[in-house]
Amino acid sequence: MTPLRVGVAGALGRMGRVACAAVESAEDMQLVARFARGDELPAFFAHKLDVVVDFTVYPISRQVAGEAIRAGARVVVGATGWPEADVISFRDAVENAKLGALIVPNFAIGAVLLMRLAEIAAPHFRGVEIIEMHHDQKKDKPSGTARLTAERLESVVPGLGKIPIHSIRLPGLVAHQSVLFGAPGQTLEIRHDSLARESFAEGILLAIRDVMKRRGLTIGLDSVLFSEASP
Repeated sequence: MTPLRVGVAGALGRMGRVACAAVESAEDMQLVARFARGDELPAFFAHKLDVVVDFTVYPISRQVAGEAIRAGARVVVGATGWPEADVISFRDAVENAKLGALIVPNFAIGAVLLMRLAEIAAPHFRGVEIIEMHHDQKKDKPSGTARLTAERLESVVPGLGKIPIHSIRLPGLVAHQSVLFGAPGQTLEIRHDSLARESFAEGILLAIRDVMKRRGLTIGLDSVLFSEASP
């Protein structure tokens, strides 16, 4: 089988380096291009990529993703902080090109399971709040994972209202999230901790393989891990 030709944008960043190492370790993939600040995008896309993995920052991320689709490559977006209007316009571009794309707020398998477990718990409690903690270099607040978790819980329990999200940025942290539920006489906490960025490698590889099978834009890794999840 011919290896997938993969390019990583934001290759010199923390997550970009994890993505490059993961792709290089995979027998079914070949890392053929890296894009970093100061490089030229046309040279990056000249490598005829099958998949672009984007770990730049917004708004560069939106440019990279758009150029990838125009170049005929599928896209896995790991950058967060996209405005809803950009998500909508990107969805239209992906569908018009008859390609596949994934926007993934969190590549850790445990984080995906946290959201699924929180959805199961939400209808049984009267109150819920989210605490997310990340390293002090993370620019967006709240995190994309926390926003997606809140949106999903709000859709599961009509009338729940806007879920409070508390954000903490401190050196020494990597990526951590707790969903706290409360009811008379009891509480429930569902928590996930990424203690090292290598925790994201498996999810990155799953996303790259999966996006080759997709048409249109999918948010999150749920449909990759759970066959019953809708794209």
